[in-house]
Amino acid sequence: MQAGIPGTIGGAVRMNAGAHGKEMKDIVVKTTYIDFEGNINTIDSIEQDFSYRKSIFATKKWIILNTELELQYSNKEEIKLKMEEYASYRREKQPITYPNAGSTFKRGNDFITAKLIDEAGLKGYSIGGAKVSSLHAGFIINTGNATAEDVLKLIDYITKTIYKKFDKNIELEIEIVGE
Repeated sequence: MQAGIPGTIGGAVRMNAGAHGKEMKDIVVKTTYIDFEGNINTIDSIEQDFSYRKSIFATKKWIILNTELELQYSNKEEIKLKMEEYASYRREKQPITYPNAGSTFKRGNDFITAKLIDEAGLKGYSIGGAKVSSLHAGFIINTGNATAEDVLKLIDYITKTIYKKFDKNIELEIEIVGE
């Protein structure tokens, strides 16, 4: 059964991915990586310096080779029910029928970014083929022909609008790679 969670284990560890009150830091035991000198090392969970959507791998830029996870034991039917519950939640609350990079912005220390985007009237706002999801304002979706430039311009517009309206700096949850 597929869980509907996009990405890779390495990416999830690197950004300390999480949902429904849990994060990778809760289940990672140890991770093996290669540094830029070609050395292969293994570090335990504490050494990975997990915090909200970050780990040591985001700052050191090491390449994750594998990670060991400690999962909770449960019976097959309970696991299946939980997976179905989470999948149903995603279908109801997140724009999974459109291409997107997941939640675009992090939550703030004292605010929920998606709520501010919604209150600013930006749901449905678009630049080119990039659009703020009408279902969940924290997602930027590709309506079919979005370019990277469209997405970056929309991110910039959202960021400036939220600062202007609410005096809040919002941070990206996604990572921009390249020029």
